[in-house]
Amino acid sequence: MSAHGGPPSSTYRVQFAPDFTFADAEAVVDYLDALGVGALYASPLLEAVPGSTHGYDVVDPTRAREELGGESGRVALHKAVKRAGLGFVLDIVPNHMAVGHDDVNKWWWDVLRHGRASRYATFFDIDWDSGPLLLPFAGDEASEEEHEHYRLVFWRRGNTELNYRRFFDITTLAAVRVEDPEVFDATHGEVLRWVAAGEVTGLRVDHPDGLADPGGYVRRLRERSGVWLVVEKILGADERLPASWPVDGTTGYDALREVCGLFVDPAGEAAFTALADELGVPTDFAAVEHECRELVTRTILRAEVRRIAALVRDADPAEAERAVAEVMVNFPVYRSYLPEGLDAWTAAVTAATSPAVRALDRQVRAEPQGELATRIQQTSGMVVAKGTEDTAFYRFSRFVALNEVGGAPDRFGVPPTEFHARAALREAASPAAMTALSTHDTKRSEDVRARLAVLAELPEEFGELVRRWTAAHPIDEPSLNLLAWQSLVGAWPITAERMSAYLDKAAKESKVRTTWVDHDEAFEAAVAAWSEQVLGGPVGAEVASFVDRIVAPGWSNALGQKLVQLTAPGVPDVYQGTELWDLSLVDPDNRRPVDYEVRRRLLARIEDGWLPDVDDSGAAKLLVVQRALRLRRERPELFRGYRPLEASGSAAPHVVAFERSGLVAVATRLPVGLANAGGWGDTVLPLPPGEWTDVLTSRPAAPRLADLLDRYPVALLVAD
Repeated sequence: MSAHGGPPSSTYRVQFAPDFTFADAEAVVDYLDALGVGALYASPLLEAVPGSTHGYDVVDPTRAREELGGESGRVALHKAVKRAGLGFVLDIVPNHMAVGHDDVNKWWWDVLRHGRASRYATFFDIDWDSGPLLLPFAGDEASEEEHEHYRLVFWRRGNTELNYRRFFDITTLAAVRVEDPEVFDATHGEVLRWVAAGEVTGLRVDHPDGLADPGGYVRRLRERSGVWLVVEKILGADERLPASWPVDGTTGYDALREVCGLFVDPAGEAAFTALADELGVPTDFAAVEHECRELVTRTILRAEVRRIAALVRDADPAEAERAVAEVMVNFPVYRSYLPEGLDAWTAAVTAATSPAVRALDRQVRAEPQGELATRIQQTSGMVVAKGTEDTAFYRFSRFVALNEVGGAPDRFGVPPTEFHARAALREAASPAAMTALSTHDTKRSEDVRARLAVLAELPEEFGELVRRWTAAHPIDEPSLNLLAWQSLVGAWPITAERMSAYLDKAAKESKVRTTWVDHDEAFEAAVAAWSEQVLGGPVGAEVASFVDRIVAPGWSNALGQKLVQLTAPGVPDVYQGTELWDLSLVDPDNRRPVDYEVRRRLLARIEDGWLPDVDDSGAAKLLVVQRALRLRRERPELFRGYRPLEASGSAAPHVVAFERSGLVAVATRLPVGLANAGGWGDTVLPLPPGEWTDVLTSRPAAPRLADLLDRYPVALLVAD
């Protein structure tokens, strides 16, 4: 329990931007309250780069962002949230600040003026021993300039010669040394003032893997804040948070993989693999991942690799660089946390063969908290994120519903037995961890993934369509081609403009034919034209016809995974707007404005007793969200414990159900197979003793699934 009343019953993520301010959020607090939300969960609110649409590019951590309404607007929002009885969870960015060659960041500008003599010289992670600060912001070599304390160099040199640590490969985001108590106080003082005043009741920590000492950081933050605390730690499929971290859990990507995977039919794997093979798409994920990680170590992250290699004693510099790169490429998880994360380190070193690896290993083991060990740990997460999430996930396009942050594309779905075991473990080990289905960083929204899951039940039919569509409108890069057809089906209906923007980003992230810095203009033009050609012709009509046939089972999957997420162990987050159907792709597509007036009107009808059909309006999803969230907020005692319930009968594999303390959640899975088998038939779900009511329909619950699930593919039962 935190000093401010413990974890919220649920959260609702809001993305603040110049076109969605504190005043705009204040205006929807009553709607969030009616929805049943436990806490408003805000994107970063400190002063950011002018015009920023996300707020992760903080330039001044000592004040609320003026473009959002400043301090007065923030206080007004807090008062509205407090009047509604909601909590306020804040996203914070301890790893980095936005910098550049202008003066929006006063600390950075002072460093440029005074160099090592600046009061802020040690605030940023700069290698001062290597010479003046290198700023890769010049347009070409002829524009390079020498100054008192820095050199303005050609921007292409940033990936190889930089002497300050970045956020991934973004040269305008410089790492901050929050391991220094002075820096921690300077960067966290304002937020902790809000916490002390009771205006912030929970904190979400962005990118802890970039910190020098994540464990030490969260211990200090917990001690100074005392609120509900979750970290954006991306776990491997079988990884757990370090036991020494005093946090309530992660931000929920682990739960996302488990919940979404539950609705994917593993029987579809062979056919999708065969289709990918036939089209020339790689099907060995481990090989693709390894190749992509190697690529980023020798290109966009080479500056970081070289800085680490210079710390290896008793090794040839070139060999040391190869060893450092190889170890980070072979990490089985994002990073190790030495000394307790020694298994991950050992696995990475064992897989490496470079001659200098032994010297590297000896030095790290002898000095597990030394600079070499620290920088390898900070950087391995960058290699994994850029190599796996932002490259391999765009190249390994066999079945993209699995290619999500925290996902495991080589594991085709999550069997119910695995899901139940992991849910029970979460209840036992981290019941206050956040769970999520969509976030500001997901590659595609939960409802896109739910529709794509239907394809796993129709792999041969979809494969034939892709072959025919590709013959008519091929993209001359196999991985992007297969990704495009799945994305088009998953996000349909979609405009040519949105689809082209997505494919442009996907092509550059995959780094096969074009990249963000080295453009193949002809290829990019062809990709840009593809969407208009497809949507405006007969193939577009075929896509529409196919989607019409799979949209209903996609809705079933979407309702099922949403109910499971909202009722299973953890604190569920609802990403802005996803209480209705949301068919968004990766950012910035998933940060489009939300129409709250439509949601208000639909919610008012539901509160008046309307039971909407499962149709295009998405109101059925709103019903599920509202009933589950209100129940969590009003009757938290129901959401304790976890026990799987097993159905009996011919259609038993098509239901997933579990009991908590006086609550039963029931969801349909693999709806195409269920329909092909003739429906539920005689299948029953034995309920615990007593009388039960479905809070979605207000009807008495029946054990026959044909009766229980005749109105909706999900049921939420409460003991009378």
